[in-house]
Amino acid sequence: MPTDISADTAVFDRRESAARSYCRNFPTVFTKASGSILTDAQGRDYIDFLAGCSSLNYGHNDPDMKAALIDHISRDGVTHGLDMFTDAKAAFLETFERLILTPRGMDYKVMMTGPTGTNAVEAAIKLARKVTGRRNVVAFTNAFHGMTMGALALTGNSGKREGAGGGSLADVTHMPFENAMGDKDTLDYIEWVLDNPSSGMDDPAAFIVEPVQGEGGLNAASAEWLRGIQRLARKHGALFIIDDIQSGIGRTGPYFSIEGMGLEPDMITQAKSFSGMGLPFAALLIKPEHDIWKPAEHNGTFRGNNHAFVTARVALEKFWSDDAFEKDTIRKGEMLRDRLAGIAAMIPGATLKGRGMMRGIDVGNGDLASAICADCFKAGLIIETSGAHDEVVKVLAPLTTSDEILNKGLDILEGAVRAQAGNVPIAAE
Repeated sequence: MPTDISADTAVFDRRESAARSYCRNFPTVFTKASGSILTDAQGRDYIDFLAGCSSLNYGHNDPDMKAALIDHISRDGVTHGLDMFTDAKAAFLETFERLILTPRGMDYKVMMTGPTGTNAVEAAIKLARKVTGRRNVVAFTNAFHGMTMGALALTGNSGKREGAGGGSLADVTHMPFENAMGDKDTLDYIEWVLDNPSSGMDDPAAFIVEPVQGEGGLNAASAEWLRGIQRLARKHGALFIIDDIQSGIGRTGPYFSIEGMGLEPDMITQAKSFSGMGLPFAALLIKPEHDIWKPAEHNGTFRGNNHAFVTARVALEKFWSDDAFEKDTIRKGEMLRDRLAGIAAMIPGATLKGRGMMRGIDVGNGDLASAICADCFKAGLIIETSGAHDEVVKVLAPLTTSDEILNKGLDILEGAVRAQAGNVPIAAE
């Protein structure tokens, strides 16, 4: 039997790549997770306001998903089948069609991509270029779309882009997101560039946008601005792609973050909480007229995770058979907004960011935000930062978090902010 090293971190320093990240801010060995609680090797519980960066919208180890997965494994259900037909895939697709697409009047083909969000983004831009015969893609300031080379080219953060080591991140034009230029209307600017034959910008194959920029600082686009981007895409013969990987699957309230906004994207990316249980699973929703792939023209060994099909089906049946879960998420989002407003008031100049249960506080600088998150961890709360300078303290609690645990976590955050408020620099008069 192997030696128990569950509480020993030395092996990680000795053998794990320096690319590791989250563990540097949360330096303990986790051994158990349930609902909104993580437990480490010493038996200490932590409230989880990170939720696998929104990969666990339904919390850790949902009992119904877990039971269905155990049953599937116990009966020797298919583990890996490339993109062959399986009963698990059929059940998922039928459920997704019945509970998500049909009630919303949405007609999309579901393309199983590689297992992470960046794979769905890669497929989207690859298909947009194939459909239009163009190369240039419009992305936005503060965007984050993934770490593989095509998705990284769309990403704005310089720290992430430097990871390419000088590799080419080309064929992308970055435009200002809503409010990125203060009071200036960014739609007017984007339209001026597109209409100007001497702007130097190549005709775009697609526009890709996050309705709420998760890693970019919880910048939430308005319905009006998003409709404006869709209009420009249509005007210039480009496809309109919504990246709903972090902001979707209930995170802002409805299943898709753009519901009720009058939008009809050509493609929508899905990942993170798509499996329901944190299993790797990503897909691209494609308008049927754009589904022009030849067989195996875009593929991957792990396209379509049968275990994820099982848990995703249960998640849909459990949480999206009616509107109760959506209404409760909206209610919690309002509660979160109100609590965060009170906490933000402790720091001069701090502002609220985000939408629904994807919210945070812009405290003005990364050092302060990091110190707040570090104090939270010491007090038993896992929470991270986002934004161009890591200046936003970001709350991504599981949507299933009880009011009691949500408020307890916010109490910890409030205590950390209060403790750090005295370290805020006083602005010069």
